[in-house]
Amino acid sequence: MQKILTATALVLMTGGAFADPVGITPDMMSAVVETPSGPVEISRIQDNANEVSGEWAQTSRPCPNFCIQPMTPAEGVTTIGELELIAMLQDPDAMVLDSRVKPDFDGGAIPGAVHMPYTEAADRLGELGCEPDFEGFICEGDQVKTVALYCNGPWCGQSPTAARRMIEAGFPAEKIFYYRGGMQVWRMLGLTVTE
Repeated sequence: MQKILTATALVLMTGGAFADPVGITPDMMSAVVETPSGPVEISRIQDNANEVSGEWAQTSRPCPNFCIQPMTPAEGVTTIGELELIAMLQDPDAMVLDSRVKPDFDGGAIPGAVHMPYTEAADRLGELGCEPDFEGFICEGDQVKTVALYCNGPWCGQSPTAARRMIEAGFPAEKIFYYRGGMQVWRMLGLTVTE
């Protein structure tokens, strides 16, 4: 009886059901990424009873505009998952770009991501190491960053649109990675989100 009371008291005191640790992988409980405001630890919510709620739990948005996106948004672009995205967040030679509109970005983002709305991506290639040219950009050499794009989820067309526009403006497709899961899957997995 004492053990049951102690366990119940622990759950009530901590505000959640902490039965088993929730790691990113069996060998990685968290990852630290550098951000402009300092290092941020990415981990998963430890409450085993946690559920996605609000707009992120919504599964059926009308198409258009919210149609399921292809696995590969453009030829030459590589689709990645959460582990590859976390590795890119820790790589000083890579940039993770949040391609969403400002209200979505302000509502919470992946720590370490740079906000570059899909409507501006093709015009901001200079921030990714490209040189301006009369017909767009010249994106050659080691100074051109490898980038990962994400938006709201598999039904969101903002990052696929950004990828296609960047390629049309001269950015090499092989330097673009697409995190198709976006914020919906990131939140579903209970990963850290900026305030």
